[in-house]
Formats: sequence, structure tokens, C-alpha cells
Amino acid sequence: MEQNHIIFSTENGVGKIILNRPDVLNSFNSDMASEVQDALDLCANDGSVRAVLLTGKGRGFCAGQDLEEAMSPGTKIEDIVRTTYNPIVLKIRKIEKPVICAVNGVAAGAGANIAFGCDLTLAASSARFIQSFIKIGLIPDSGGTYILPRLVGMQRAAAMTMLGDKMTADEARGLGLIYKVVHDDQLMSEATALAEKLAQMPTVGLGLTKRGLNHGLKVDLPTQLEFEADIQAAAAASKDYEEGVNAFLEKRKPIYTGE
Repeated sequence: MEQNHIIFSTENGVGKIILNRPDVLNSFNSDMASEVQDALDLCANDGSVRAVLLTGKGRGFCAGQDLEEAMSPGTKIEDIVRTTYNPIVLKIRKIEKPVICAVNGVAAGAGANIAFGCDLTLAASSARFIQSFIKIGLIPDSGGTYILPRLVGMQRAAAMTMLGDKMTADEARGLGLIYKVVHDDQLMSEATALAEKLAQMPTVGLGLTKRGLNHGLKVDLPTQLEFEADIQAAAAASKDYEEGVNAFLEKRKPIYTGE
């Protein structure tokens, strides 16, 4: 896997993806998008990777799309959306492992919506979020029109996307857009610790929990209750469930293998 625009590593069950175009605030071009997609695929298919951590290098998390690429002759913005952002968002949501995002600075446009689309997002206290699409006459992509109303309601989603105002990390947390705000110098240590904690938990159960949350966004309650019964059966068939029950009965700490 090429790593010209990202830094990818695995340690302690965590696959770490660092966006690495700091000179342009880690804005996406097609090459970086391809590398991120490859890294997410690797994390999904590697059993030793039990959690994913996504962050950016330098003073920004991600400023969205590289406009120089977007404005190049013959380039269509809809093609960029379909080949860059749609696959990344879908991979983040479909991978049955927790995806933690550490927002180390500005998260604008697609960068903000990718952060909001992760399972647990931590942000440095100095981080800022902005739905910058409207500033250049575009609409929110990368799942923005889907995720934001579900997280904050239609009125707040409309205000965020139509006005394009900057939002502090504390404001984002207060609205339920992110999980936690931490001091800048503690962001990576806390995010890494959280990812490593999740990597030691029952991976099958975590993945099925994520599947259930995804499914619940699109069905009615009776349908979801039946779906819960089905995936509960899958969880109960895992070795992690057996280990968890035995550890409880034996009054010891469980050792989960993610199987």
C-alpha cells in the first residue's frame, strides 16, 4: 500500500491512519483519498486490527477538498464526490470495528463531515469545525445532509450548512456532534488510549453494535427489535461472549480475542 499522502501503522490492535498533507491542512486530493480507502480496507480485512484511529498531521485535521485539483480542466465535482468522499464515508460506517477520530485542528467541509461520521470523535480544545461548502456555493457532501439532521435536528443542521459559521470544539460537543474535547497536548494520548481500550474489548460485539446502530437509522421500531434479536444471536455465538460469561462466573478479567 502506498503511503505518499498518509502515514499508516498498526500497534496494539489499532490501525492508525494519519492524513499527511500538512502544507494544505490535509485537504484531499485523489491520491490521498485512494490511500485512505486502501488503509480502511486493510483495517477491515486484517483480523489483528480491532480498532481504527484517524487523525491529521500538523495544525489541521482536514480542510476538505483540494480546490486546485477540483478546478483543474475537465474535472467534475460530482466525480470527486463519488470517488473520494462517498467511498470513505461508507467504509467508515460499514467497517465492523470502532473508528475513532482525533481532530487536531480545523475540520472544514468534507473534513468535518468525515469526523462527524466516525464512531467516537475526540477534538483538541483549539479545534474548529465549519460547514464551508456554502462559502463557495456548494452543498454539504460526505454525508452531511444525512448525518447532521440526525445528530442535531433540522434547524441546527440548516443553520450550520446555510450560514457556514465556525464552531468550537466545545460547541460541537454540546450539540452531540463529537464525543469529547481534550487539551491539545493530550489529544493523541487520550485518543490512542481509547482506541487501544476498544481493541481489547469483544470485537464481535462491538461490530454488531455498530451494525445495529446503522440499521436503526432506516427502519421502524418493530423491524429494529427483530433485527436486534438476530444480531444478538450472532453475538452469543462468538468466543468473546463465552469468554465474557466464563470470566464473570470465575470472577476474573476477561481476555477477548475478537472472535
